Amino acid sequence: MFYFPMMHGRETVYFTGNSLGLQPKTTQDYVLNELEDWATYGVEGHFHARKPWLSYHEQFAAPVARIVGALPDEVVVMNQLTVNLHLLLVSFYRPTKTRYKILCEAKAFPSDQYAIESQVKFHNLKPEDAVIEIAPREGEHCIRHEDILEAIEKHHEALAVIMIGGVNYYTGQAFDMEAITEAGHQAGALVGFDLAHAAGNLKLQLHEWNVDFACWCSYKYLNSGPGGVSGVFINRRHLNNPEIIRFAGWWGHDKATRFKMEKGFIPMPTAEAWQMSNAPVLSMAAHKAAVDIFDAAGMDKLVTKAGKLTGYLEFVIDEINKGLEQKLEIITPRDKTQRGCQLSIVAHGRGKDLFNKLTEAGVISDWREPNVIRCAPVPLYNSFEDVYRFGEILKASL
Repeated sequence: MFYFPMMHGRETVYFTGNSLGLQPKTTQDYVLNELEDWATYGVEGHFHARKPWLSYHEQFAAPVARIVGALPDEVVVMNQLTVNLHLLLVSFYRPTKTRYKILCEAKAFPSDQYAIESQVKFHNLKPEDAVIEIAPREGEHCIRHEDILEAIEKHHEALAVIMIGGVNYYTGQAFDMEAITEAGHQAGALVGFDLAHAAGNLKLQLHEWNVDFACWCSYKYLNSGPGGVSGVFINRRHLNNPEIIRFAGWWGHDKATRFKMEKGFIPMPTAEAWQMSNAPVLSMAAHKAAVDIFDAAGMDKLVTKAGKLTGYLEFVIDEINKGLEQKLEIITPRDKTQRGCQLSIVAHGRGKDLFNKLTEAGVISDWREPNVIRCAPVPLYNSFEDVYRFGEILKASL
């Protein structure tokens, strides 16, 4: 169902779906269909393509909503991740003199850090004053949930927005988004999440958890190709709020009157109102191939298998550690409710040599300075045999 990179005449152990997911074997046909329709119809493909381009983005509403636990009118697929994060912060970060702070996790993915820093500066505020970062305690790798709640309570009078990655890219720690959202709302703040490492990985219930906004990429666990199109969630209660400021574009305008080309933006009554441009059909075709697979599999089954795969990987590493004087350290939480597919492993005293040996032996994983190897057995295409092979290669490399 997926193409695996080959090395030494056999498929690799591909454990880096948390950076770039594998290509579904159906992707080529989905993209070629649109190229053929472009060749056949030209501009008329907007109306006569097999999947007409004019409404192409609409086919994602229901299946993507099922992936992230939303209502169909709360999601839209558009742009790329950081673009969408900026557009959401334009709408939901509206600082006042007294309520202007943003709370985020320390050492979030750099794009999130840069987006938050620049949004704060855009409002003529200083990041060192307006941005609250929650870090792990001294000597620990993961952030304690109680420390997040304590920071929310401590800054509740000044807190405007909480914006945290649903899963930390470095440690693989999954945050309790439901509890964070509830605490944020009690403090009078809006709550959003970057779900780049969570969408397609965790069982999400964004609508039920009452999250205000979220965005995610599609090229990691969602297997939609490098630089693939991004997804956005906006809670239904915000969709028809006339007070919300947004950067408006033609494709967010009420589609019943869009082609009248008149002045005066009339937003659509769904998350589509945040669209600025028409659909990038070729990248969306790749996304559609992957989304169809997710819809057939279902998140419940995927999450169940992911827990077993990652648990087996944890067991294999623990078994290998029994014969080592200098142990490998798993810094991802052992509690399965606080992680998804990824385990981050500290290779104490080994540097990048161990990672390079794994790569040469046919394991594609991910290295993060100074000494972390990130491994993500993805349930859609990884097997228990992959985990076993990884263990054998890791043991030999040590």
